[in-house]
Amino acid sequence: SCGFFAVSGEFFSNSTTTNLLHLLRMSLSVCTTKAAQIDTVLEQLRQHVLNLKSKGTLVKDTSTYKKQLLVENERLQKQVEDLKRQLIDVEMMNGRKQVISSSESKSDGPIKSDPAKAQPVTPIPVNTKAATPGAKDNKKKAAKKQQARPAQQPASLPVDVSRLDMRVGFIRSAKQHPDADGLYLEEIDCGEAEPRQVISGLVRHIPIDQMQQRPCVVLCNLKPAKMRGIMSHAMVMCASTPEKVEILDPPSGSKPGDKVTVEGFSGTPDQQLNPKKKVFEAIQPDFLVSPEGHALYKGVQWKINGQFVTAPSMRGCGIK
Repeated sequence: SCGFFAVSGEFFSNSTTTNLLHLLRMSLSVCTTKAAQIDTVLEQLRQHVLNLKSKGTLVKDTSTYKKQLLVENERLQKQVEDLKRQLIDVEMMNGRKQVISSSESKSDGPIKSDPAKAQPVTPIPVNTKAATPGAKDNKKKAAKKQQARPAQQPASLPVDVSRLDMRVGFIRSAKQHPDADGLYLEEIDCGEAEPRQVISGLVRHIPIDQMQQRPCVVLCNLKPAKMRGIMSHAMVMCASTPEKVEILDPPSGSKPGDKVTVEGFSGTPDQQLNPKKKVFEAIQPDFLVSPEGHALYKGVQWKINGQFVTAPSMRGCGIK
């Protein structure tokens, strides 16, 4: 009634007692929670152990399944071998020879045929008469195409002066092109059975009287080109600037058809330059007339029979 009571010889008020009960309840709740958490962890451990045990069982099951597959594979191999032997028997009954590889002869042994089991196979007829004319025509067309194709040069040929067929030429005659004021129509002996017809744009640089009966250097393996309606079959090589042009002079004593050589470049000229490949266009920028008047390719003199090709008076210019 007075609001106090004794615990272990000590006196407490009612309010203090209420606080103590509250603390006890909270401690009990915490302990209960911790116990639940421990139960959860234990359950997880149990599940983990069960999983490990089940995996061990799965490995055993996989090993058993592998053995079953091996047995099934052997059975299928035997079926395949039986079918192969039946096929061979049928082929031998129909007269087809059998060729046995070394690996088959070692593993399978000799092949025996059983005529009683084999069944004849009817061959499929082939109408060879109907196919023959077309095949002959195709062969003829292919042969004609092969003959019509020009000889092709290997793709690995170097692009240098050895690809050019340059020779001594002799201009027998020159006249004005009938349809072009700036062009000469020339007849040039290049050491062949017949002279070549050549068209040159030299009217503004060289008088026509200096174009008669004179030696020159001619590029002979260009593809023939039509110039104002007339075919040109070569090109006269000249020392050249925008203001002046001179025909190159071969050495004295040379004759039509003598070859131009450049030391260090000893390849075989193309039979005919392919204009699409731009071979001459790639080589020409390295042509030059030296201060001594010698025609050069990459600093090396052009020679005919061991003597130099020269320009009459021009120096330090290009060659076209």
